[in-house]
Amino acid sequence: MIVGVLREIKTEEYRVGLAPMGVRELVKQGHKVLVEKNAGIGSSFSDTLYSECGAEIVSRDSIFESAELIVKVKEPQDSEISMMKPGQIVFTFFHFASNHEMTRALANKKVTCIAYELIEENGTRPILKPMSEVAGKLSIQQGMKYLEKEYGGKGVLLMGTETVPPGSVVVLGGGVVGSSAVGVALSLNAKVTIIEKSPEKREILKRRFPDCDVMDSKENIITERCQKADIIVGAVLLPGHRPPILIKKSDLESFEKGTVLVDVSIDEGGVFETSRPTTHKEPVFIDSGIVHYCVPNMPGIVPKTSTIALNFATMPYLKMLANMGESALEENSALKSGCAMLRGEIVHPAIKEIVNS
Repeated sequence: MIVGVLREIKTEEYRVGLAPMGVRELVKQGHKVLVEKNAGIGSSFSDTLYSECGAEIVSRDSIFESAELIVKVKEPQDSEISMMKPGQIVFTFFHFASNHEMTRALANKKVTCIAYELIEENGTRPILKPMSEVAGKLSIQQGMKYLEKEYGGKGVLLMGTETVPPGSVVVLGGGVVGSSAVGVALSLNAKVTIIEKSPEKREILKRRFPDCDVMDSKENIITERCQKADIIVGAVLLPGHRPPILIKKSDLESFEKGTVLVDVSIDEGGVFETSRPTTHKEPVFIDSGIVHYCVPNMPGIVPKTSTIALNFATMPYLKMLANMGESALEENSALKSGCAMLRGEIVHPAIKEIVNS
C-alpha cells in the first residue's frame, strides 16, 4: 500500500503522524511511504532521517494524488479536505463532536475516516491514552505558569515554600488526563481534589492517590471546591460526544480573581461555559477575572515526546491498515470501533447522532 505522511498545517502543530522508526517498519513490510517535505521538522526529524529509513520525500500534492492511506495527527483542515480523493483512508484525530462542517465535508469527499480517539480495545482508548497523559501533565505545568501575576494569575507558587502552604488544584474527571494531572500536582505538594462521576473509578482513584480528596461530581461539590482552587483542570471525555458544561459563567463570580482554568476537554467543546479555543502563541484569555487556558493541541508544544509516544500507539493499527486496507476493519474490532466514516457513509453511532441532531 502507498502510505502518505503529511506535514501538519494547523496553527502551531509541530507533531507528525509517523516517526522515522515507523517508516522503517512499514517499508520492511513492503509498503511505499511518501513523506511530505519538512513533515517532521517540528519534531526534530529531518527529511534525511526519513529517507534513510526508506521514505520518499515528496510534495503535498503528490501525497493527495497517490496515497491510499493518509496518516496525520490533527483533524483535516479545509484545504486538505479539498484535495482528498474518494476511497482514501484517513487515519488521525478528528474530534467530530466539535466540528460538524468538517464532518459533512469529509462525507461529501467519500473518504474513510478512522479516528484515533474512537479506537477502543479492552475498555481503553489506546491511541488517545499517551496524548491524554501528556496533556494531563502539561495541564499542571501550564496552569502553574499562568498563575503568575504577569499573566493575570493570583501570583501563587503552586508548590509553596518552607513557610507558605502550597496552592490547591481541582481536577474534573478521573480518566487518563485527570489522573496524570493529579500525579504531577501531588508531586509538587499541592492540595488536590479530583471529582469523578463513576463510583468504580472513584474507588480506583482513592487507592492510587491516598493523599488526594476524591469526590462525587455533585454540582454543589464542584462549585464549593472550585471556589477555593488556584488551578481547575477540565478533564472530561465522552468519546464522540460533547462533554457537559460543569462550570457556568455565573459561577466565575464566586471564584477568586486570577484562578486558572485549564480546559483539556476543549478539543470536544470544553467543560467551562466560557471556554473558547486558543493557541500556543496566545494561550490564555481572561473572562470575569479568571484566566482561561484552552489550547486544543496541548501535546503539540512538546512535539518530539508526543510524536514518539503517538507512534508507539498507532503502529499496530497502522500496520494492519497498510496490510489489509478496509478489510482490516472487519478483522480487528478495535479498528472497527474507530471507523467513523466508510467511503463517505457515517457508520459510528455517536457521530450519526451528532450529525442528525
